[in-house]
Amino acid sequence: MPYDAQQAEDAAALLVTSRLAHTFFDRLPEACRPRTEDDAYLVQDAVHAKLTAAGGGAFTGHKIGCTTRVMQEYLGVANPCAGGVREETVRRLEGTFAQSELLRIGVECELAVVLGEDLDLASAELGRDRVGRAVASVAAAIEVVEDRYADYPSLDTPTLVADDFFGAGCVLGKPREDWRELDLAAVEGSMSINGRHVGSGIGTDILGHPLEALRWLAIARAARGQPLRAGEFVLLGSLVQTNWVRAGDTVVVESPQLGTVTARFV
Repeated sequence: MPYDAQQAEDAAALLVTSRLAHTFFDRLPEACRPRTEDDAYLVQDAVHAKLTAAGGGAFTGHKIGCTTRVMQEYLGVANPCAGGVREETVRRLEGTFAQSELLRIGVECELAVVLGEDLDLASAELGRDRVGRAVASVAAAIEVVEDRYADYPSLDTPTLVADDFFGAGCVLGKPREDWRELDLAAVEGSMSINGRHVGSGIGTDILGHPLEALRWLAIARAARGQPLRAGEFVLLGSLVQTNWVRAGDTVVVESPQLGTVTARFV
């Protein structure tokens, strides 16, 4: 039988209860566990609605996971996966996050875009150039992820997608509106923790070109009747394998083309 709205609601209720209680989640019951990634996005929609209704604020951004080989190999997921980002979890330039509000905390080195117009065209019309015309600015970013699971390697990909694919927040760097002067494929990013270099990458690591990740998300959301909207931001994927941090750590992402972003954990 096809996965239905009630199953999605039941799964979302369990995921949201765990998130609000800040408790590690084990697994969804077979009766409501999403079997496919299409099922998972139905659950994700319900998760977003429930979190917002509980006072969690609106979702104003998107994240895409597993757009780089390093992250695909790390998580064992061969295709991109999307999640939402709540505005209350977003910081600008320098951000502070309390360990007491998160479980196991990770950080990732990202490129982000902010949209200046909607992307609601048919997939055949969404070439890289068309997607690029919708981008108002580009920035370096740090994504904050949360391992909120008793044993995440044992969980299936649809369950992780349903729960925003580890998403917990971000720090967005200074937006560069003249980004068209750059070769996005050659944009560099590196990450350090407490002054120790932990990894680096370039734009081509993201599906061959960063705009290909944006194009993937635009097509996927348009197919679900949920086009990307002007004003929203998108984290395009990590150039560096997830690094796990603790209270007292300072994380810095640097890009020669896009500047510096800092996250502190207290």
